[in-house]
Amino acid sequence: MTELEKIDLIRERTGVSYARAREALNAAGGDVVGALIELEATERVRRESFQVRGSELVDKVRQLLHESTVRRVVVKSDDRTLFEIPVAVGAIGALLLPTLAALGVVAAMVTQASIIVERREPAAGDDQPPEPGAGV
Repeated sequence: MTELEKIDLIRERTGVSYARAREALNAAGGDVVGALIELEATERVRRESFQVRGSELVDKVRQLLHESTVRRVVVKSDDRTLFEIPVAVGAIGALLLPTLAALGVVAAMVTQASIIVERREPAAGDDQPPEPGAGV
Protein backbone atom coordinates (compact mmCIF):
# COMPACT_ATOMS: atom_id res chain seq x y z
CA MET A 1 0.00 0.00 0.00
CA THR A 2 1.41 3.38 -0.98
CA GLU A 3 1.63 6.31 1.40
CA LEU A 4 -1.16 8.09 -0.48
CA GLU A 5 -3.45 5.05 -0.15
CA LYS A 6 -2.69 4.94 3.58
CA ILE A 7 -3.50 8.65 3.92
CA ASP A 8 -6.75 8.16 1.98
CA LEU A 9 -7.72 5.28 4.26
CA ILE A 10 -7.01 7.36 7.36
CA ARG A 11 -9.03 10.27 5.95
CA GLU A 12 -11.92 7.96 5.06
CA ARG A 13 -12.02 6.54 8.58
CA THR A 14 -11.56 9.78 10.51
CA GLY A 15 -12.55 12.72 8.29
CA VAL A 16 -9.34 14.65 9.00
CA SER A 17 -7.48 16.73 6.44
CA TYR A 18 -4.69 15.33 4.25
CA ALA A 19 -2.14 17.25 6.29
CA ARG A 20 -3.43 15.86 9.60
CA ALA A 21 -3.63 12.31 8.18
CA ARG A 22 -0.07 12.52 6.85
CA GLU A 23 1.18 13.94 10.15
CA ALA A 24 -0.45 11.10 12.10
CA LEU A 25 0.91 8.49 9.67
CA ASN A 26 4.43 9.88 9.96
CA ALA A 27 4.17 10.02 13.76
CA ALA A 28 3.14 6.35 13.74
CA GLY A 29 6.11 5.37 11.56
CA GLY A 30 3.90 4.54 8.58
CA ASP A 31 1.57 2.28 10.60
CA VAL A 32 -2.04 2.97 9.62
CA VAL A 33 -3.51 1.34 12.73
CA GLY A 34 -1.18 3.34 14.97
CA ALA A 35 -2.18 6.55 13.21
CA LEU A 36 -5.88 5.72 13.59
CA ILE A 37 -5.45 4.98 17.29
CA GLU A 38 -3.63 8.27 17.83
CA LEU A 39 -6.27 10.27 15.97
CA GLU A 40 -9.08 8.52 17.80
CA ALA A 41 -7.44 9.19 21.17
CA THR A 42 -7.34 12.93 20.47
CA GLU A 43 -10.88 13.08 19.12
CA ARG A 44 -13.44 15.02 21.16
CA VAL A 45 -16.95 13.59 21.36
CA ARG A 46 -20.15 15.35 22.33
CA ARG A 47 -23.30 13.43 23.31
CA GLU A 48 -26.86 14.51 22.64
CA SER A 49 -30.14 12.84 23.51
CA PHE A 50 -33.50 13.04 21.75
CA GLN A 51 -36.91 11.72 22.74
CA VAL A 52 -39.00 10.54 19.80
CA ARG A 53 -42.25 8.67 19.24
CA GLY A 54 -41.97 5.21 17.73
CA SER A 55 -43.42 6.46 14.45
CA GLU A 56 -40.64 9.09 14.14
CA LEU A 57 -37.77 6.79 15.10
CA VAL A 58 -36.60 5.55 11.69
CA ASP A 59 -36.78 8.98 10.05
CA LYS A 60 -34.79 10.63 12.86
CA VAL A 61 -32.11 7.91 12.85
CA ARG A 62 -31.85 8.08 9.05
CA GLN A 63 -31.41 11.88 9.27
CA LEU A 64 -28.70 11.52 11.93
CA LEU A 65 -26.81 8.88 9.94
CA HIS A 66 -26.40 11.35 7.08
CA GLU A 67 -24.78 14.03 9.26
CA SER A 68 -21.02 14.11 8.85
CA THR A 69 -20.10 14.50 12.52
CA VAL A 70 -22.18 11.61 13.90
CA ARG A 71 -20.00 8.74 15.15
CA ARG A 72 -22.51 6.49 16.93
CA VAL A 73 -26.27 6.28 17.38
CA VAL A 74 -27.86 4.37 20.29
CA VAL A 75 -31.60 3.72 20.46
CA LYS A 76 -33.09 2.99 23.88
CA SER A 77 -36.52 2.32 25.25
CA ASP A 78 -37.24 1.98 28.98
CA ASP A 79 -33.49 2.18 29.74
CA ARG A 80 -32.81 -0.85 27.54
CA THR A 81 -30.53 -0.53 24.53
CA LEU A 82 -32.43 -1.67 21.43
CA PHE A 83 -29.89 -0.69 18.78
CA GLU A 84 -26.35 0.59 18.71
CA ILE A 85 -25.14 1.75 15.33
CA PRO A 86 -21.49 2.74 14.90
CA VAL A 87 -21.23 5.08 11.96
CA ALA A 88 -18.09 5.00 9.84
CA VAL A 89 -17.54 7.64 7.20
CA GLY A 90 -18.77 6.21 3.92
CA ALA A 91 -20.75 3.37 5.54
CA ILE A 92 -24.07 5.00 4.84
CA GLY A 93 -26.15 3.47 2.12
CA ALA A 94 -26.75 -0.15 1.24
CA LEU A 95 -24.86 -1.44 4.28
CA LEU A 96 -27.28 0.22 6.70
CA LEU A 97 -30.51 -0.74 4.91
CA PRO A 98 -30.99 -4.02 6.85
CA THR A 99 -30.37 -2.15 10.12
CA LEU A 100 -32.94 0.50 9.24
CA ALA A 101 -35.46 -2.18 8.24
CA ALA A 102 -35.01 -3.92 11.60
CA LEU A 103 -35.27 -0.56 13.34
CA GLY A 104 -38.60 -0.05 11.58
CA VAL A 105 -39.92 -3.25 13.16
CA VAL A 106 -38.77 -2.08 16.60
CA ALA A 107 -40.32 1.35 16.00
CA ALA A 108 -43.68 -0.31 15.38
CA MET A 109 -43.50 -1.95 18.82
CA VAL A 110 -42.42 1.02 20.97
CA THR A 111 -44.38 4.16 21.73
CA GLN A 112 -41.45 6.26 22.99
CA ALA A 113 -37.70 5.93 22.44
CA SER A 114 -34.52 7.78 23.31
CA ILE A 115 -31.85 8.37 20.72
CA ILE A 116 -28.36 9.06 22.05
CA VAL A 117 -26.00 10.53 19.47
CA GLU A 118 -22.24 10.78 19.76
CA ARG A 119 -20.87 13.53 17.57
CA ARG A 120 -17.27 14.12 16.68
CA GLU A 121 -16.28 17.70 17.34
CA PRO A 122 -13.97 18.67 14.48
CA ALA A 123 -10.55 19.87 15.53
CA ALA A 124 -8.44 22.38 13.66
CA GLY A 125 -7.29 20.91 10.36
CA ASP A 126 -10.30 18.64 9.87
CA ASP A 127 -12.25 18.71 6.64
CA GLN A 128 -15.70 18.66 8.22
CA PRO A 129 -17.99 21.49 7.12
CA PRO A 130 -19.66 23.58 9.81
CA GLU A 131 -22.99 22.32 11.11
CA PRO A 132 -26.07 23.91 9.53
CA GLY A 133 -26.98 27.14 11.32
CA ALA A 134 -23.43 27.67 12.62
CA GLY A 135 -22.41 31.32 12.78
CA VAL A 136 -21.35 32.81 9.47
